[in-house]
Amino acid sequence: MTETTLTPGASAHPTGASEHPTGASARLLAQAEEVRTRFGTPCYVYDRAGLEAAARRALAFPAPFGFTLRYAMKANPSRGVLSVFRDLGLQIDASSDHEVERALRAGFPAEKIQLTSQMPSRRLGEFFDRGVVFNACSLHQLEEFGRLAPGGTLSVRLNPGLGSGSTNRTNTGGPAASFGIWHEYLGDVKALADRHELKITRLHSHIGSGTDPDVWKRVTRMTLDLVAKLGDVAAVNLGGGFKVGRMPGEPSTDLQDIGEHVTRELMAFRDRDGRALHLEVEPGTYLVATSGYVVATCIDVVDTGRDGYLFAKLDTGMPEVTRPSLYGAQHPIDVLATGRDQADVVFVGPCCESGDILTPAPGDPEALAPRRAARPKIGDLVLVGGAGAYCAAMSTINYNSYPQAPEVMLEGDGSLHLLRRRQSLDQVWTNEV
Repeated sequence: MTETTLTPGASAHPTGASEHPTGASARLLAQAEEVRTRFGTPCYVYDRAGLEAAARRALAFPAPFGFTLRYAMKANPSRGVLSVFRDLGLQIDASSDHEVERALRAGFPAEKIQLTSQMPSRRLGEFFDRGVVFNACSLHQLEEFGRLAPGGTLSVRLNPGLGSGSTNRTNTGGPAASFGIWHEYLGDVKALADRHELKITRLHSHIGSGTDPDVWKRVTRMTLDLVAKLGDVAAVNLGGGFKVGRMPGEPSTDLQDIGEHVTRELMAFRDRDGRALHLEVEPGTYLVATSGYVVATCIDVVDTGRDGYLFAKLDTGMPEVTRPSLYGAQHPIDVLATGRDQADVVFVGPCCESGDILTPAPGDPEALAPRRAARPKIGDLVLVGGAGAYCAAMSTINYNSYPQAPEVMLEGDGSLHLLRRRQSLDQVWTNEV
């Protein structure tokens, strides 16, 4: 199994009449069978080689005056994943006090963690004393920091007035987004900084997870125009939102194209302003999405007649992969079987919930979009791809009292090791009194 990687796609159900899998499909099936035998299904599997390759591509982002790559750990905060990126020298963007604590426990030095939170921090003074970078995301947060740490140094997140997202729910910039301080309030930011003798040394903006490079380029210029009005800023953090196409034909962000534009803008800013700005970016999805999978089992097959649909019921769904039911996100799904006729299949989860659909129409969680796949049978192994980001971290665990699924790392030699055990039923209700 040293040649096997859990990659949904061409090898999962090749055409042909053989009743038994051969070649690459046999290795894939054997790997999935090992996961089911050792850990049960559903089970998350992360591919270390894929995680490391994505990180190295991101580390090559062009930056003329220094570069920091932060991992937006909200995408997947598993300690096993964090450890991979820690060992490669990445830093962390944390979205809550709790994520800061998880990063610290995973071995990240405090000074390599940035707190960027919608909720005002309850541990702000403690974190500042330890060296955690604070990124003020509202005027209230800025005021609170000033009271706790007068004369301190911090970062400020501004909403530059423009955003980009594959759906409105993944757009974090512009007037419809609550993230960051609205750019027109820059005067208030400066007044608060002056009042508390604060030094703003980093400016942060984040526009969402769209793939439109022109929007990204426009926001870069808009962000640098704001930097020009803050004389102490030495670093600019352009956020993340580097979308990865999980499905065939789905667009992905071209990091080199965006990076070359950012480089030109930073060079031009230095010529205009005299400051050579250090660059930071903080991808989440880009680093983990396509290196994660859910190994599942087909538990039932039903249909709704000649003019209806063929449904494959899986033991995975909303409790592990919420994105499809949340906003019509698309994930590759393969029935690991060969020698079968193809069929149009709607894949659904185990929950007693009409929204537990794994194959909605793109961008429309209320419409069905059957997938062409090997005709499923009860007991088939099924692989759900693109599940490394915003799946385990954003799941509806314990709905219908289903326990949280385990997480496993696929090593470069094909071996599997457990990162997190399956939750026991006692743990589901352990806090009830």
